[in-house]
Formats: sequence, C-alpha cells, structure tokens
Amino acid sequence: MQLDIDFIIKLAISTGLGIIIGLEREIKKKPVGLKTSLVISIVSCLLTIVSIEAAYKFPGSQEVNIQMDPLRLPAQIVSGIGFLGAGVILRRGNDSISGLTTAALIWGAGGIGIVVGAGYYIEAISGVLLLIVGVKFIPVLMSLIGPRQLREKEIKVKFIANEKQNVSSIIKSISKLEIGIKHTRIKDLETGEHSILLILIVDHKSEITDIYQKISVLYGVEQIEIDSLH
Repeated sequence: MQLDIDFIIKLAISTGLGIIIGLEREIKKKPVGLKTSLVISIVSCLLTIVSIEAAYKFPGSQEVNIQMDPLRLPAQIVSGIGFLGAGVILRRGNDSISGLTTAALIWGAGGIGIVVGAGYYIEAISGVLLLIVGVKFIPVLMSLIGPRQLREKEIKVKFIANEKQNVSSIIKSISKLEIGIKHTRIKDLETGEHSILLILIVDHKSEITDIYQKISVLYGVEQIEIDSLH
C-alpha cells in the first residue's frame, strides 16, 4: 500500500507541474500546449518509476544476478524528447528562428517528470517555479532595466519601390526616423519595380502601426508589408 500511495503522489505532482508548464505555453498560443506537456511529464514520471523499481527488483532473483542502472531509461527519455523539440522549431524565411523556448520547455517538462519519478519533489517544484519566473518575468525585467539591446525588437518590413532612384532615398529616410537597419535586401522585379526587404531594430515599446504609418507615407513606397519577429 505504501508503494501505491507513493506512486500516486508522484503522478499527481508530475501532473500538476506539467499543467503549470503547459498553461504557460497555452496562454501564449504556442504549438505545444497543455496536453502535450501533460503527456510528456506524466509518461516521463512513469518510465522513471518503472526504471528505478525494475533496477531493484530483478537483482533480487536467486537464479540470475542481473545488474541494472536505475536511471538508464530516464537517460533515454531526455534524448528521445529531442524529436518533439525539433518539430516545433521553425525557420521563418532566412531571417529568424522561432520555437526554441517551446522546444526547451518540452525538454524541461520531461526532465521535471524524471525528477518527480525519482522522488525529488521539492527540487521539481522549485525547478518549475524558476522556469516560469525565468520565461515569464525575467525578460520583462530585462526589457526595463537591462542593456539597450534587450530593450529592442526586430521588425521585418517589405515594400515595393516604383523607381530605382527612390530606393536609396527611401532607405535614408527610414534611417532618419531613429530606426536601426539590421539587414537589407533589394530585388529587381520583372515589372520594373524593386522589392525591398528590411529588418529594422526599434524600441520594444514601438507599435507596428506607428512604424507602418511612418514608412508608408514616404515617397515611392508601395504595397508595404510589416511583421514583428518577436
């Protein structure tokens, strides 16, 4: 009975911590949410329990002496979760990569399940609390008091310039708006127009609508498209 109660306690704690991690992703509308985090956390906990119990069960046989590593299976869980993390990492064109935080939290949910399955409850709870604080609140704090680079964000702007002589003047005008230009790509179109792609660096408080308004009124700018990379 004691083993059954301990088993239930481990699963309950693992489920609760999985819910916390999953809700954080669910609230942010990320591809990996509550259900995925629950499955990872619970199954990792189950496999850890089985691995530990089996390691101490089989050596008790008098006919065969079997030596097993109690954490061998959990070690495979960590590497096996990698394929889930790879599935949520997306490359957005040639400009940026998204999904790394979600992939890290998938790995973290599996690790929390292993820690709970091994019986380290306080450590698991502390780990989840630190994860949520680190993901949710530290970036906000750094955006307020951190280095200037942490108080900036990147915006992708794509538009059409109707004439070649307007390309240089448009880019210079954008630079005068106190907007940094990180990357520039210019492409000639068959129509005689010119496609311009810019990665801009602006203050994190800047609104996309304000950036759109400032650029769209520049002479020679047509068909503007703007997208935040964060």
